[in-house]
Amino acid sequence: MASDSFSSDESRVKREFWPTLRRVARSIPFAEDAVAAYYCALDRETPTHVRAALLGALVYFIVPFDAVPDFLPLLGFADDASVLAAAIAAVRIHMNDKHREAARRALAEEDLA
Repeated sequence: MASDSFSSDESRVKREFWPTLRRVARSIPFAEDAVAAYYCALDRETPTHVRAALLGALVYFIVPFDAVPDFLPLLGFADDASVLAAAIAAVRIHMNDKHREAARRALAEEDLA
């Protein structure tokens, strides 16, 4: 059961992360961390428990219906940022230079930096 949920979360993040990020990247201060978390979560070398924590936080980021609606100016992504920041703080040791460099490159290529 848990494996099915993990796979479902991973598929959803792969499908919905970039469209969500493109829509909001310029209005959120944590875009690089979000993209680095994305790459860390999808990295098969990242431990499963770390991937699960990051995938959960990323799903919360992409789901439009959460504690504070994302369309509210300045407040909409505050809860998303908090959840993502907590997940990143918990697993920071596993987010390496490879993930951060991939994030910087992706943001530059998408012209979201």
